[in-house]
Amino acid sequence: MRLPRVSLVVFATLLTTLSAICAERYEVTIEHGVATKMRDGVTLRADIYRPKAEGKFPALLERTPYDKRGGVDFGLRAAARGYVVIIQDVRGRYTSEGEWYPFKHESDDGYDTVEWAAALPYANGKVGMFGGSYVGATQMLAAIAAPPHLAGIFPIVTASNYHENWSYQGGAFEQWFSESWTSSSLAQDTHARRVRENSGAMPWVSRLPLTNYPLLELGTTEGLAPYFFDWLAHPSYDDYWKQLSIEDHHGKILVPAYHFGGWYDIFQEGTWRNYVGIKAHGGSEAARRGQRLIIGPWYHGPFDGKTGEIDFGPTARNADGKPFDADGLMLRWYDTVLKGESNGIEREKPVRIFVLGENAWRDEDDWPLARAKDTRYYLHSGGGANSLMGDGNLSTEAPPAESPDRFVYDPAEPVPTRGGGLCCDNTHLAAGAFDQRPVEARNDVLVFTTSAFKQDFEVTGPVSLELYASSSAVDTDFTAKLVDVWPNGFAQNLTDGILRARYRNSQEKPEFMNPGEVYKFTIDLWATSNVFKAGHKLRLEVSSSNFPRFDRNLNTGEPAASSGRMVKATNAVYHDREHPSALVLPVVPK
Repeated sequence: MRLPRVSLVVFATLLTTLSAICAERYEVTIEHGVATKMRDGVTLRADIYRPKAEGKFPALLERTPYDKRGGVDFGLRAAARGYVVIIQDVRGRYTSEGEWYPFKHESDDGYDTVEWAAALPYANGKVGMFGGSYVGATQMLAAIAAPPHLAGIFPIVTASNYHENWSYQGGAFEQWFSESWTSSSLAQDTHARRVRENSGAMPWVSRLPLTNYPLLELGTTEGLAPYFFDWLAHPSYDDYWKQLSIEDHHGKILVPAYHFGGWYDIFQEGTWRNYVGIKAHGGSEAARRGQRLIIGPWYHGPFDGKTGEIDFGPTARNADGKPFDADGLMLRWYDTVLKGESNGIEREKPVRIFVLGENAWRDEDDWPLARAKDTRYYLHSGGGANSLMGDGNLSTEAPPAESPDRFVYDPAEPVPTRGGGLCCDNTHLAAGAFDQRPVEARNDVLVFTTSAFKQDFEVTGPVSLELYASSSAVDTDFTAKLVDVWPNGFAQNLTDGILRARYRNSQEKPEFMNPGEVYKFTIDLWATSNVFKAGHKLRLEVSSSNFPRFDRNLNTGEPAASSGRMVKATNAVYHDREHPSALVLPVVPK
């Protein structure tokens, strides 16, 4: 008898549920501190969770600097489902030997650990990796080394380039992240208590030069975070960074990957750039065809849909109201990749995005969306776009002769960070969506706003600003922020960017400006997916600082790491026939 369509759907759902229940059927055995030697003789240690049963099982490997003991819940869950789960302290962290230095050893150690894991007597030779943030980096760097038994990776909220979307953005130093991550998340274990007691003290972020950040002064004598000083010593994209790049080596990655990110995550761009890059340049057909991407309304975590001042609703969470189950999605994907199970995920579209404004999930064939059309919204004013009370506006009409807008950028009084892609101290500086009106009240912020939309207007994809500007200084910064203005005036930040003027042409070769000369700057605002509902307005903020998320440009051209001398800069933004400054938006037609 042929079942009705609805019955078939219910029946299929029931089978999937029963399959999941049956899959989680094993008792679990735990081994602590299991040692393995790397190629240079350094011993790393891991905890292993495995089914208490005969036979061989696929392995899931996490290599973490954050203490392997934090993986108990997942280890028990996945081992009960039929996986060997290996959670290892990376080199120099907790119980593992060696010297800790971010990124440096992760390719070799990742390769060696994958091959060791595949050869364990209860493993079947297939290894998948998982984890978020820096643990995403351990996956990407291992995948570049191409260990033969690596079968997949599941990087969550991680970067694609450790210069451009980890330590710097647009040439500006990611000060808040670099200081909070190194001092709080990754302080040497012997100093952890002292650091936790003192980290996040906001007055410290204003201390100059940057090498004098108080908690890291320990690094000059006790090795607390020597890499922090190396990051400051290499502001340009030089060989120090190129040897660690993921983007430059996408072609070496041979395995499928599921990339998991958030619109308000500090590594948002890295997440989708890894998807795009491996899909286009991966070193095998399996890699090119096996890339998947999901981006939700989240910051760096937790994934509960409550991002700053906005709750994006129940669709951003699990059905039970708990945070989105990234582990469950990963296990479902690995059931297919490592076990060959048919659970429906193989028939799903490769891209899933959460559309802000609509607050709904949507499946797509690819990223960026082919149907999105780049549309220019030109900057206009009568020369008085300063602050929310100014006369700045945006429209699709190219500008005629118009007066430029000018503002004074004083690094001693920078524009404060209010939400956005931040990490890793949400207590002292929260990430996510916040009302930007306090920022827009400043005279050193130029504000350009459209008329209210008469119908819903969708922007989904990468956003950029083509800005014609000049400065009285030899070097300064320009910032840009995309905002959704609600009918009640709430100004919701969506995405933003920054560009240090000396890097306007190249991240490798800085070039100072001639004061007063007009230059074209292209500012990368990363990406978003947002429906500006009818009655809402679209807004662009332009300024020269976003502090302490990014370090202040002191406007002198002197090295940011070692200088404390500041000068004010008078910066001008042009929007006329010869200088058509424009916000470039990927508009999705109705």
